[in-house]
Parts: sequence; structure tokens; C-alpha cells
Amino acid sequence: MAFGQLLQQWMDLCRDEPDLMAELLASRDNQKELEDRFYQDLAFGTGGMRGVLGAGRNRMNVFTVRRAAAGLADYLNSDPDSRGKCVAIGFDSRKYSDRFAKQTALVLAARGVRACLFDSLRPVPMLSFAVRRLGAAAGVVITASHNPPEYNGFKAYGPDGAQLSPEAADSMTEAIRALSFEEALPMDEQEALRTGMLTIIGEEIDAAYNDMVLGLMVCPDVVREVGSQLRIVYTPLHGSGNLPVRRALRDAGITHVKVVPEQELPDPAFSTVRAPNPEDPAAFDMAIPLARQAGATVILGTDPDCDRLGVCAMDSQGSFRTLSGNQIGCLLLHHILSARKAAGTLPENGAAVKSIVSTNLANAICEDYGVTLYEVLTGFKYIGEKIQQFEDSGEHIFLFGFEESYGYLSGTEVRDKDAVNAAVLVAEAACVCLKEGITLFDRLQQIYARYGYYDEMTWSGTYPGKEGAEQIKSIMARLHDETPGDIDGVKVLAKRDYLKGVETSKQGSAPLLFPPSDVVYFKLDRQFWTCVRPSGTEPKIKFYAGASHPGSLQDAKEACAQLLEAFKQLAK
Repeated sequence: MAFGQLLQQWMDLCRDEPDLMAELLASRDNQKELEDRFYQDLAFGTGGMRGVLGAGRNRMNVFTVRRAAAGLADYLNSDPDSRGKCVAIGFDSRKYSDRFAKQTALVLAARGVRACLFDSLRPVPMLSFAVRRLGAAAGVVITASHNPPEYNGFKAYGPDGAQLSPEAADSMTEAIRALSFEEALPMDEQEALRTGMLTIIGEEIDAAYNDMVLGLMVCPDVVREVGSQLRIVYTPLHGSGNLPVRRALRDAGITHVKVVPEQELPDPAFSTVRAPNPEDPAAFDMAIPLARQAGATVILGTDPDCDRLGVCAMDSQGSFRTLSGNQIGCLLLHHILSARKAAGTLPENGAAVKSIVSTNLANAICEDYGVTLYEVLTGFKYIGEKIQQFEDSGEHIFLFGFEESYGYLSGTEVRDKDAVNAAVLVAEAACVCLKEGITLFDRLQQIYARYGYYDEMTWSGTYPGKEGAEQIKSIMARLHDETPGDIDGVKVLAKRDYLKGVETSKQGSAPLLFPPSDVVYFKLDRQFWTCVRPSGTEPKIKFYAGASHPGSLQDAKEACAQLLEAFKQLAK
């Protein structure tokens, strides 16, 4: 169908949506703009769909959301195990999130699937918890995580509370593609409530979730002893973490928590930050002065859907240092393992899980404590799959999982990264340090001194539109086909091609026991490594590098920076 025909179809569709209609009218004479709006359907993958808000099939809007919801309903109705079960639905503070969530619920109801909709914004991990708690067939959360304000998204979860598996996502994609936008219609809200096809949920789930989070603490006695002495500043970055994080910290025994007032309440424009992303040190610009004023030594920040946690910790000179996701992950891993070993509760069959692009420092920590460490592809659903495998086989007890992208989990009743759980654990670790007369930053230095200095860096390249997609495809094709002898003078020991499912080295080839994924990883000498993968939900490609050094973190950082730059040039 030509873009002109698609434009007319969407103008008919948007006759009762004045904002969308105005966009279409403004762009009807701009062929490049029309191409970007209409050249493809907004992609639906294992992370759901995510895109810029606006009019068109390649945008997030009420029509693409309704169609996705209708596809989910048809997918569930075709599965005998899902019939009669509800779908749990949550949303964050982004523009239109509440409307998109309600429309999702009403479209499901219209197609015979009961919807359980949260009464207000909630963290993503609480949605995952609700899916399992309610015995739901699936879950949906309307969020674009830490993306800029012009984005929103539709994330789908399976009955295990983890994001959809690749197979389930493929089936749902087929169901969506079989539908027109015109036939994805909602039920009347009052009728849905009257007939029980729509149920509003809230405090009962909140209380159960909070109890679960507190039950994951490993040193609750220490927190009760010194928690009143620890001072924390917290910023929810205008998102859904505000009430759940504060409630959990208070009930754990952390009584001095100050919230950045300018960033406390929901704001779809995220007007106080460059991006609502706790990975960005600038996200803490307002929190640091408040921490100095309050005498705090730890600052916590969560993203809009509260699945990622960032941390600033005071160093010995009184400066606040923003920690990387790998550093936070290793602090929490060490905290859990050391506390459980001291208490005699570290199981012999304990296991931890990290993504393939997360730090090798975790390997050294797990080896020291006799804990098996598993690696999975990027995407927390793969950590969720490992948890399920451990439960099904009884082979291991899950202790902790993390990704370098600021995602952490220490329990099994949530199957996605959980910043509420992580915030309580960071506060608990800080209390243990306080009792020992050191800071959280001091603990990190102790870990480096014991296991060696590791540093990791990433770089994301954005390639928007159709031309950008072709550039990303070209970069990946080259790296799948070519294997360099060295990168920045460091010898390549092996290449792992996760799309082809094979690792190659001088010793030969061996299969990789992972699902196919468009990822290339180079294992280098001296515990160095590089990796590249395209995003599944955004027009981006990410480059990763990791380096280690026995002498200092600065040496590791310099080596890592040089390695990453050399790898980027090689790929391009």
C-alpha cells in the first residue's frame, strides 16, 4: 500500500483523535516524514514494542496499543491453558500511560479476556509479582523504561511473570499482524466493570509485594540496630518508585530517607533531567546537594518504571561517586554471599546469573564463595528462565541475578529486574558497612583489592529510520563474517557468534547452548573482551568492552577505553 493510501486510512482512523489528526495533516506533504511513520509496523519483539509517540503504524498511539492488546487476547484465547485466566496490567508516569493501560484492559475485555488493572502507576516488578500472585495468563505494563519523554511502550509478560519468551513473542506477533487497526475495539468501561471483565487492583498486591521485598533481606538484625543512623537521599526521577521504595525502606528500618522534592511527583516531561535514566550521572545533579545538606552518604535513584536502580556513594574525601551497574551488581552479590556465609545459610548448590556483557568481576566473587555462576543473553527474561530451570530441576538455589544495565534481583517471586528489592539491599549493605565503620564506597575498594580491578564500558550508536536500520544490519553482517586477529593489540582467543550458535577458536568450533540472538562476542587475552548487539526495541546498536588490571582501577579504565574505541573503529 502506498504511503498516500496509508495516510488516508489513518486520517479516517484518527477522526476522533485531534492531536493525531493534526500531526498527519502537518506531515502529509513531507514524503520522508510519511515514510518514517508508515514504512513498517512498530516492531513487536521479546521486550514488547516501544517507540516515539505519534500518529502512524510506526508510532506509539492508542491504535497501535489497541491492536497489540487485541493480538494478545487472540493469542491467549487460542491457548487452552490461558482460558479463563486474567491479564494483569500496570503503567508508569509517562505521557498517555494511564490511557493506554485502560484501553489495553478494555480491548482485552471486549475479546473475552478478564483484565486486572492497577488503580494508579506501579513499578514493573510489582506487575511481574501480580502476574504470579493472581495466577494470570499474562501481564502488560505500559512504559518506555528510561527512554526520553517522547517514547512509550507496551511490554508483555508470560504466566511466569517474566517477559515473553521468543516463541511466545513470535506467536503474539502473528496474532497482531492478522488484525486490522479498525477491528481492535474496546468494551465500554462501565459495562466491563459491571460484568467483571475489568477489575481494579491495588493495596492488597502492594502489601504482599512489600512483605516479599522485606523477606529478601539477609541482615535484617543489623538494619534494625543501625538503620536509624544511616541517612539516604532518594530520587524516583518523576516515576513509579516513589511510594513503594519509601515504604520498603521505612518498613525495613531505614528511618532517615529524604526525597528530592523537585523529582518526587510524576511528570511525563521529566522536566528536571536530561533523561530519566539512573545510568546517567546527571540524573543525580539535584540529589547531591540535598545529600550534603542532609548528611547522607548514599543516594538512590530509580527510573520511571522502577526496574533500574542507580547509586551514588560518598568516598573517603567526601565526594559523591556515581557507581556503574556492574559495580552495584558486584556490591550486592558480595553482600548477599558474604552475609549468608557468615550466617551459615549459603547453600552448597547456590547459583548466581549475569548477562554475557556484565563484568567478569562477578566470576571471581562467585568462585571465591563456591557459588556457580551462569551467563545468559542480554534481557532479564533469560535470568527469569534460569530461575525457573533451577526450580524445576532442583539443581540450584537462586541467590542473585544482574545485568550491567542497572538491573538486579535476589528473589524468585518477581521475574524481572527489581529496583525496590535492590534499593533495600543497597541500604542494608550500607548499614553493614556503617556498623564496621566504613562506607559503601570503601567496601567496593575492598572488593577490588581482593579480586582485581575490572572496568567495563558501553557505547550506543543511534541510527534512526529506514537508512539507520540498514546501517545497523551492515555492521552486524560484517562482524558475523569477519574475525580479527587482535583488537587494539590484544589477541583474540575466541569468537562467539550467538546468531550462528557457535564459538570458534584455534582449538576448533563448539556449539553455544543459547537461543539464537544477533550478538557477536570476542574473548580476548588478559581477561579482556568486546561485544556488539543491536537493540531489539530501539534504532540503536551497542558496543561493549571489558578489561582488567591487577594494579589499579585507573589502569583498567584506560585499557578499557582504548579497547572500546578500537572495537568501534573495527566494526565501522
